[in-house]
Amino acid sequence: MNSEKIEIFDTTLRDGEQVPGCKLNTRQKLIIAEKLDELGVDIIEAGFPISSPGDFESVSEISKLVRNAKVCGLTRANKKDIDTAAEALQFAKKPRIHTGIGTSDSHIKYKFNSTRENIIERAAEAVRYAKRYVEDVEFYAEDAGRTDNVYLAQVCEAVIKAGATVLNIPDTTGYCLPEEYGQKIKYLRENVKGIEKAVLSCHCHNDLGLATANSISGAINGARQIECTINGLGERAGNTALEEVVMILKQHKHLNLYTGVNAIMLNAMSTMVSDLMGMSVQPNKAIVGANAFAHSSGIHQDGVIKNRETYEIIDPAEVGVNASSIILTARSGRSALAYRFKHIGHDVTKDELDYLYQEFLKIADLKKEIGNEDLALIMETCSRKIG
Repeated sequence: MNSEKIEIFDTTLRDGEQVPGCKLNTRQKLIIAEKLDELGVDIIEAGFPISSPGDFESVSEISKLVRNAKVCGLTRANKKDIDTAAEALQFAKKPRIHTGIGTSDSHIKYKFNSTRENIIERAAEAVRYAKRYVEDVEFYAEDAGRTDNVYLAQVCEAVIKAGATVLNIPDTTGYCLPEEYGQKIKYLRENVKGIEKAVLSCHCHNDLGLATANSISGAINGARQIECTINGLGERAGNTALEEVVMILKQHKHLNLYTGVNAIMLNAMSTMVSDLMGMSVQPNKAIVGANAFAHSSGIHQDGVIKNRETYEIIDPAEVGVNASSIILTARSGRSALAYRFKHIGHDVTKDELDYLYQEFLKIADLKKEIGNEDLALIMETCSRKIG
């Protein structure tokens, strides 16, 4: 079976920047956009042009800068938003307007005080209007995760007929379970007339910690675009993490799905975004966290030293990390201690190691982590005693 590409739609500069305290200026956005283009993402959502003069400027400048990726601007389903986005995107080599409206009964009743029929009309009209400016129009059905599938299919049919090229099916509140979200994508594939004219896209939030799982389930069931952010940044608990999606598809080759992302850049990209946004990456974050390739348990350390694959399914070099880390703690064993001594220039015998290990444990019980300075002191102390 031939592999199929999953297009990566990066929304770090739009949804990711909605995190409180993560506001970026235009210069910083350009730095990230240039690296995203180099990373190999397919679409960069550069911002929400009508939201502020600064956002308009950023989308416009990113449009001039980006050479390979499509550049996308977000709008609501109204003409003024779309006009503004089109103006901001006028310099883009591959422009995309991303317009949409809420489709769940909750949004229709409480947000719009409207009806299902009226929402379909507004959705189709927004897409038709956007098509006056660009060929590539993505439609988002906000809160699709909680939208009735039969009605959602009707909305999708209407916007495809109006010219939508991409259908974004957001789990806006992070409510869906993976099987449920995957079945929603499958239902649309099988029940929307004209679905072959559009790409189904996953945009999942992480309120229940399921964003990545839901996106992968969507892709397995026919979605061919995943919307995500570096480090999983985004509104509330965040979005699908780009680095997780890329490496899951890279590891699970039997899915016959791949991305065009250069995985070796992931660690550096994560660090850069973290620094510019002032948003630390949690140490146990998958793929790019400081502890993603660190081992402190003696059993794990012994296995990794003998063969990395015993406890690591990803070679750190694949994502731009120099090597696995053997962290010395009170839970570390003799093999880890010998390994770390060797790295600072000491090949110790078995008898020496037995003695050094006892001294090591005395200090390790008092400290969270043993560094090279501690090892040098242990070696010096033990050498005097042995001598």
